[in-house]
Amino acid sequence: MAKKLDLKKSVRDLCRENPEIAEIMKALGFENITNPAMLNSVGRFMTIPQGAAMRGIDLEKIKMEFRNRGYTISE
Repeated sequence: MAKKLDLKKSVRDLCRENPEIAEIMKALGFENITNPAMLNSVGRFMTIPQGAAMRGIDLEKIKMEFRNRGYTISE
């Protein structure tokens, strides 16, 4: 099964579909991503690009990390 990352989906939806995404994002600097309260509040509407902009994390770095882990990215 191919691993996919749709950057238009909310962080919560992505993490529900594939819990590995939360661990990767935590390693990239999204420390609160594994906090259920944060994921179920802000994560309901926040996308990865929005979160990256808010936290000052380079979106290209995020994409590269997911690609290196075998993900196909759609935007």
